[in-house]
Amino acid sequence: MSDDSKNLSDDLNDMLGDAKEGAKKAADKASEFADDAKEKASEFAEEAKASAKEFANDAKEVLSDGKNVAIIAHLWWIGWIIAIVMNNGNKTELGSFYIKQTLGLLVLSIINYGMYFISPLLGGIIGIIVFILWIISLIGALSGEKKSLPVVGDQFQDWFKSL
Repeated sequence: MSDDSKNLSDDLNDMLGDAKEGAKKAADKASEFADDAKEKASEFAEEAKASAKEFANDAKEVLSDGKNVAIIAHLWWIGWIIAIVMNNGNKTELGSFYIKQTLGLLVLSIINYGMYFISPLLGGIIGIIVFILWIISLIGALSGEKKSLPVVGDQFQDWFKSL
């Protein structure tokens, strides 16, 4: 073999060795990166699990709190229906109390609607009274205390005791 061929062969062997060494370094770096990514993913999964557990506990606390049901019940028909559904899953005394109060207010508002056809003035006065009673009831719900409405609150509790 000639010296040129031998030098070329040696150069190719050196280049091949350098390529193998470079490939090994790249593989090592890729392996390190994959290990780091795996560790970070594991940490992220643990944090996500902890956050989900915390959220679930918070959600249970919110749903078991009768104050939320009481407040939602004041959002007229749709809120009242949502409050009924929420309270059926986990009955609370406060939630049931305000569901009865707001049902009474809803009945009064329906009666008041009919009063507008008979006498707009009387309907307007009754409408203002119903609105004031609604505000009083909402303030009681926001405070988390069972405050019966003046004049009609005890009747609402008696009439709708099955709720």
